[in-house]
Amino acid sequence: MNNQHSADVSRQLAAAPVGKLLLKLAAPTVVAQLVNLLYNIVDRIYIGHMPDVGRVALTGIGLCFPVLCLTGAFTMLIAQGGAPRAAIAMGEGDDARAERIMGSCFTCLIIASLALTGVFWAFGEPLLWIFGCSQETILYALPYMRIYSSGSVFVMMALGMNLFVTTQGFTTVSMRTVLIGAVSNIILDPIFIYGLHMGVHGAALATVLSQAISGIWVVRFLMGEKSTLRLRRECLRPSWRIMAPVLALGVSPFIMQSTEALLNISFNASLQRYGGDVAVGAMTIASTVLQMVWIPSQGLGQGAQPIISYNYGARNAKRVKEAFFALLKASCTLMMTFWLLVELFPQAFIRIFNSDPALMDTAVWTLRVYVASLGLFGIQLTVQQTFMSIGKAKASLFIACLRKIILLIPLIFLLPRFFENKVLAVFLAEPVSDLISIAASAVTFFFVFRSAMAKLEQDPQQ
Repeated sequence: MNNQHSADVSRQLAAAPVGKLLLKLAAPTVVAQLVNLLYNIVDRIYIGHMPDVGRVALTGIGLCFPVLCLTGAFTMLIAQGGAPRAAIAMGEGDDARAERIMGSCFTCLIIASLALTGVFWAFGEPLLWIFGCSQETILYALPYMRIYSSGSVFVMMALGMNLFVTTQGFTTVSMRTVLIGAVSNIILDPIFIYGLHMGVHGAALATVLSQAISGIWVVRFLMGEKSTLRLRRECLRPSWRIMAPVLALGVSPFIMQSTEALLNISFNASLQRYGGDVAVGAMTIASTVLQMVWIPSQGLGQGAQPIISYNYGARNAKRVKEAFFALLKASCTLMMTFWLLVELFPQAFIRIFNSDPALMDTAVWTLRVYVASLGLFGIQLTVQQTFMSIGKAKASLFIACLRKIILLIPLIFLLPRFFENKVLAVFLAEPVSDLISIAASAVTFFFVFRSAMAKLEQDPQQ
């Protein structure tokens, strides 16, 4: 069954119509990412509607966002660097090397999770003050952060190893991995938060337990006979020869995710200075709304990744190009649709989390400013995913650094010097940096991708 599935997947990746194949592979991953979105917002929905303290508690757990980002960043460094490498190896017909890559990444994920847990427990409270906590919000942020970080091993197993399920073509299994955990979280959240009166403690505990269920599920699948690539004891010892190219490719999504933490800290520090807890609360809602489209778009990219990576490894330039343009159309359509909905109906998105009048007044206009350039961002997402899928680590790293480190973070602190409305200036940094980085990404992609395809066409697979 293992060999038969491998042969079937190879035939589909090599010969099936690209549009239909992308739909087949992306549909389960998009559904999985939509369900995964519930991990990120269901806590905020329940907490935000807690009687009397909802607004402050929502702001408090929003201030833990850098912790979630850093956990996700190290997951992406290892797993999103490893999954495309494994797919390329499969495309070259070397499943044994693909299994060594997967086993090494599994071990490295465990090591990284234990290290992060220690750091967050040792330095959690001073970090939260740096993140922008006030005397009120620290009471909710600290317990949430400590409980969540204690379960980081489950979070990283569930998110990281599921990418290796997707890259083998088991997109339905990948969807089930996320679905199992998300449904568990939806069930456990109200029980712990309201039924057991645990508040933010219960929200964090529900998330950790749900991720543990997902993590156990995905690891059991990868150890079973149905998986094309299997977790084997002899493949678990990582070596620099295997991990160096994995980390080189994973450094781009790592920077994208880790700088999201630095970005969140920068936003919250500036907004706390100019607008207080209400402005920080508006930022929590804006960033969460952005996740509502960002996370499903990652599902599209994950659906396209096996097609692009496999055919790049098989030196089929034509299908790589077809997959790129199919992904571009899908990503741009998704982004434009979501952008239009948010700009027209911001109140509907805000009420999902909180209906406090003071927060609503600020969140409506700040949300519109924050997502002003979102409609065009499908271009950059497609470029970034394609570079990742064909192993162009340096180009991917440049794009990741450009938007956040070179443009966005400096603009957060520079623009308030030129505007009377300081809160507006802080939120305006997002669309300004997006427009510049989208243009730069498109230009970079034209030259790098054209060169890569020319090399494949000079020596195609016979």
